[in-house]
Amino acid sequence: MKKAEVLISGSNGVYLIKVLGRATFECTPPLRSLAKTLETETFTKLYIDMKECTGMDSTFMGILAMLGLRSRKISAQMFMLSCTDSNLGLLNGLGLKKLFSFAQESDLPPEILKWTLSGAAPEVPPVPVAADADKITNAKTVLEAHQTLMNVDQGNVKKFERVVDMVQKDIEKMEDPGKK
Repeated sequence: MKKAEVLISGSNGVYLIKVLGRATFECTPPLRSLAKTLETETFTKLYIDMKECTGMDSTFMGILAMLGLRSRKISAQMFMLSCTDSNLGLLNGLGLKKLFSFAQESDLPPEILKWTLSGAAPEVPPVPVAADADKITNAKTVLEAHQTLMNVDQGNVKKFERVVDMVQKDIEKMEDPGKK
């Protein structure tokens, strides 16, 4: 199966993220980098175009949750656009629907709609992450995403506490190979 693509564009505090294919941990580094950048930047709107997203794993949804929490904290609007019933079910299953507003692509403001139709959105500068991020970076991304999911909804603690524990142990071993 082809790896998903995540396209990120932004201008004047408005971001558009387009998800193409099945969104898994493999395509999260640019999105995580944006989430980290937006922790200290103010923005007003964040649109996630899900029309061509064929599915998501928990790591990807955890990164979306990070963006949703930041949006909520600074009173920015975050819209999930054109979600399929399947993707809505995935988000709802992890208690994430409460973080987002849902809309259709046709609800976009005209200037943003032009970005999606023409593909001429202003690109966000390239994210300084290698195509295949190193193992520690991947593990930290998985860890942070799942911790976020657990913080967003208490029901996720049971689902992901073992994952978090295992990944933390893996990170410790990678950072200090001599430690048992």
